[in-house]
Amino acid sequence: MKSILVYGAGGHAKVVIDVIEKAGIYRIAGLLDGNKPVGTNAYGYSVLGDESYILSDDNIHGIIVAIGDNWLRAKIVHAIRAIKPECVFITAIHPQATVARGAVIGEGTVLMAGAVVNSDTIIGSHCVLNTISSVDHDSRLDDYVTMAPHAATGGGVRIESYCTISIGASLIHSVTVHEHTVIGAGATVLSAIESYSVAYGTPARVVRKREAGERYL
Repeated sequence: MKSILVYGAGGHAKVVIDVIEKAGIYRIAGLLDGNKPVGTNAYGYSVLGDESYILSDDNIHGIIVAIGDNWLRAKIVHAIRAIKPECVFITAIHPQATVARGAVIGEGTVLMAGAVVNSDTIIGSHCVLNTISSVDHDSRLDDYVTMAPHAATGGGVRIESYCTISIGASLIHSVTVHEHTVIGAGATVLSAIESYSVAYGTPARVVRKREAGERYL
């Protein structure tokens, strides 16, 4: 198996590690994390350094950034690209996830246990489809989107970059959630939600605006 690195050593990273181990495609050589001391351990893997470590090991095939926050995940991806433009970002798909015919999964994306991507749906790069989340047919998720556990869409949905669909939220068919928006837990989205918004309720309503990079976890 080709050797890879996982960037992150927190709770989200532990889930990603489990997905990679169960998929059995790659061997995890170690972890990277700029906020934890070298030697910090997660699930038997040690932190080897920050993103600059990728320049010191020619035996590494690729990396996956296992940071739960969309904005922070993007910052790390961009930092790695700046250091090593040719770096390979691998996908991690749990054996119990379902990817239908015609679906496309972008680089650096993770599909956790029970996630479903239905026919002809496009999932962008560095997305997170969490446990038992579902994106139905002919939908599109742009880059750095998170579907939290039990979040679900109907068909023909568009979710733009840096959006988060929180736990148990539902989007009916053909709606659009515009960039940098957070849909609250348990919300029901029946119409388009504007960019840079926080929306929740049934039906979901915009309750306030938010800034790019604002903490939401």
